[in-house]
Amino acid sequence: MTRWLQSGRRRDLCVLLYETDRLRGQSLKTRLEDHYDTHFDSKSFYGALDWLIQQGFVEKRTEGIHEAYALTEAGERRVEEHFEWMREKVDGGQPSEQ
Repeated sequence: MTRWLQSGRRRDLCVLLYETDRLRGQSLKTRLEDHYDTHFDSKSFYGALDWLIQQGFVEKRTEGIHEAYALTEAGERRVEEHFEWMREKVDGGQPSEQ
């Protein structure tokens, strides 16, 4: 699997974007900070987003004076693959009920 999953911050940014159509950068940062109950340096936060954009997992859109971020199809696929891998580990290798 690709390196993006080796970074918890990048993975969690993708998970947060997965549940919504798109989010403005500050809103995404706030949601991540709320989840971890901590403050993230803007430079490292946006660095993680930039890396995801460069790899084709996230796209950036301009909305007026704000930047908004959304998962690409490749990003959605990676989140789903990681979720299935986690489900297998948590369920002890049992197939999921659907």
